[in-house]
Amino acid sequence: MLRAATDADRDTVLSWRNHPDVRAVSLTTHVITPDEHAKWWDNATTDPRRHVLIYTQAQQACGVVIFDLREDPASWSFYLDVAGLGGKLLPAWLRLEQDAVDHAFGPLGLTRLGGEQLASNKQVIALHRRFGFRETKRYERLIDGTPQTVVWTEREERHSDR
Repeated sequence: MLRAATDADRDTVLSWRNHPDVRAVSLTTHVITPDEHAKWWDNATTDPRRHVLIYTQAQQACGVVIFDLREDPASWSFYLDVAGLGGKLLPAWLRLEQDAVDHAFGPLGLTRLGGEQLASNKQVIALHRRFGFRETKRYERLIDGTPQTVVWTEREERHSDR
């Protein structure tokens, strides 16, 4: 289940983002400071073109989904509470992705959604493929001063009522 993030979620989301396993597969891998995160949080949660949602299981917050509608196609990213979920990551990934896709093409009314991930993050690329995303391009990006291959995956969904 997804719900709108509140300011009470800010520090929890930062702890999830700074987990070493999450940083290792992110496009920015440094430890994010509380001040840096607070600035991002304030910008993201007050911009109507950005949606920060908390993923919950059994009424427990355990992940975040971020939709950015400022460009076409809209993009998204997510991460989970790696430490808190422990060995239950795969089921949470599957449910989070299903909820996020349903939200994007349902309440948000999107017809296209894309996102970028490191080519080395094969598990997430496979997860996206399972949910109908396809690779549309690859490009190089400097991450911590090292060129890395980034994969853009995208899904398009036609709405019959539009």
